[in-house]
Amino acid sequence: MYNYSYTSNKKWRKPLHMICLLMGIILLLSACGQAQKPSSTTDSNTGSNAGSNSGQSSSSPEQNTAPPQEEVPEEVDPVLEQLSSLTLEEKIGQMILAGVQGTTLDNQAKQMIADQKVGGIIFYANNVTTLEGTAKFVQSIKETNQSNPVPIFMSVDQEGGKVSRMPENVESIPSNQKVGQTKDSALAETMGELLARQVQLAGFNVDFAPVLDVNSNPKNPVIGDRSFGSSADLVSRMGIAEMKGLRNEGIIPVVKHFPGHGDTSVDSHLDLPVVNKTEKQLAELEWIPFQAAVKEQVEAVMVAHILFPKLDPDHPASLSDVIIGEHLRGKFKYNGVVITDDLSMGAIAKNFKLNEAALATVKAGSDILLVAHSYESAKTIFDTLVSAVKSGDISESRIDESVYRILALKQQYKLTDKQQPNGDLKQLNADIVDWRNQVDAR
Repeated sequence: MYNYSYTSNKKWRKPLHMICLLMGIILLLSACGQAQKPSSTTDSNTGSNAGSNSGQSSSSPEQNTAPPQEEVPEEVDPVLEQLSSLTLEEKIGQMILAGVQGTTLDNQAKQMIADQKVGGIIFYANNVTTLEGTAKFVQSIKETNQSNPVPIFMSVDQEGGKVSRMPENVESIPSNQKVGQTKDSALAETMGELLARQVQLAGFNVDFAPVLDVNSNPKNPVIGDRSFGSSADLVSRMGIAEMKGLRNEGIIPVVKHFPGHGDTSVDSHLDLPVVNKTEKQLAELEWIPFQAAVKEQVEAVMVAHILFPKLDPDHPASLSDVIIGEHLRGKFKYNGVVITDDLSMGAIAKNFKLNEAALATVKAGSDILLVAHSYESAKTIFDTLVSAVKSGDISESRIDESVYRILALKQQYKLTDKQQPNGDLKQLNADIVDWRNQVDAR
């Protein structure tokens, strides 16, 4: 038995030894594979840096000794920084451009500036006295606004011709029509520079000009010689030149009256005009000057109170998402400031409640709501928009879109309430007379 057992044990010893050896090798290889997994995982998580090492492993000396890359600080957006510092009430105030009463700063105007923190003021003929008196009035508003966090727009309609707000001792500038008849865009650019110098004498920083309406309807009661002419090309060339002239002198231009007031037979100050034109018809005439202005990155566009039923049967342009949102913002790709015409005009007052109009125009895409002649109207708009945001009817992000554009424009022109009236009246008058002679000679 012994011999048999020994012989048998000897026969199996070698294969058993081989099996144990193979199992040991397998276990060793398995352990090596497990040890490699963290290294492999680390490589896959190194992002772009791993891919930039030309296939070297993560344990290579080059990678381990490479200095860490410095983080590039994000660029600060000064407009966004200013926007984020404002309260909801301060932001909504920026969206209101109001009128004032009389020729000196009264207590109601002071209260409006303090409580509603309006972003801008507009002067009309009844606010203007002498050049010295008007400049003093403008400065008193700026000084009152210095307690607010954002400088104020001081605006005026100074077109030349019959729409002039300058005192008598400032030489007059002829109508757009007269300048348009010269067909000389250089004269139109000088016109813009002269208009800018006029309004700077009183301390204004915004001029509601140029007029880009094409005078296509001889019976139009409100445009007429305020237009450069009946040709869209002429209006475009002369209007853009005037716009550049205003810019050259540091005054913010506002083109008007989008989508075009030239073919109306009703004065929107009194009632709501209706223009039965299709989108195609408007694109072939009225829209051409405004598209040219957008291409030149115009700072601000005023939208008119005109009903275009073939585009929007329910809302005039100034309250229309179709006209402001889909066309001006969408198809024209305009991202500058949109301003309504005066919301107290008959076109709106006879057909809409002021609070309804305010909500509609903001939802449509307007940034600044112009409301003149009534402190109560400015308060109504302010209260309406604050309540709408708090109730969720309008999102605060929608308000932020508008206020960002407004702040960006004010920063672009480096507005400050400490800016003083400037200019040499005697030299300006001499330059106007010289330029006017050139216009007359053409």
